[in-house]
Amino acid sequence: MKKGLGIFTLVILLIVGAVWYFLNGAGDFIRAQIEQQGSQYLGTEVSVGKVDLALTEGKMTLSALAIDNPKDFSNQNAFSVDSITLDLGESIKEPYVVQNISINAPQVLYEVDSEGQGNLVVIKNNLVANLPKTNNPTTESQGVNPLLIVENVTVSNVQLKLNFEAFSTGDLDIKTKAYEVTLPTFNAGAIGQPNGMPADQVGAAVVNAMLDNVIAAAKAQAKKRLAEEAKKKVNEELDKQKDKLLEKANDKLKDLLN
Repeated sequence: MKKGLGIFTLVILLIVGAVWYFLNGAGDFIRAQIEQQGSQYLGTEVSVGKVDLALTEGKMTLSALAIDNPKDFSNQNAFSVDSITLDLGESIKEPYVVQNISINAPQVLYEVDSEGQGNLVVIKNNLVANLPKTNNPTTESQGVNPLLIVENVTVSNVQLKLNFEAFSTGDLDIKTKAYEVTLPTFNAGAIGQPNGMPADQVGAAVVNAMLDNVIAAAKAQAKKRLAEEAKKKVNEELDKQKDKLLEKANDKLKDLLN
């Protein structure tokens, strides 16, 4: 009896050990996949510091995620964030559900080159070019590429840095061409509904949705700043014209009074 109990205990320990090993190795596997697939889709290097799985809490956390600037731009990161939290659903079969992806306080650089091309636009174009061209819904997964549905993506407190120092603004003598703004929270909505999306494409879809929102906000901020500077320039010119008119008026008054 004791021998049977000892074998049973050993089997339990082996199972627990295997599960522990899998869960610890799963984080490294996911991190490697994000870096590999992300770099391939975006056309620039993607790095992740760590992936933590807390299955009892239904959470997964990505730490120190960064996306390099594309070629021909500065050596700063185009995107970086300390952590991204995924609230996992309770589904036990495909498509698996991620209830929410929360991206808090990412640092995003929108940089414009001398031709007026934005770094985020380049990354967006790379992503669109590398996404699968089929629109047919996938009905079953292959290997380690399960189907996922993300119910919502929340991006909050984006620290957006705009830099168009390399871009000529012509007659507008803009002294400050690099500045930072904080964008309001936005929701990117659902991804992969209703049939699910292959796991290796979900990250690309999340980045695509976020880029759409950030690029639109960055362009709006840049246009706002240029409009403000243009208004200042017009007012300065009007002031100059006003001064010239006053000088002419004074000259006429002198002529009349002499």
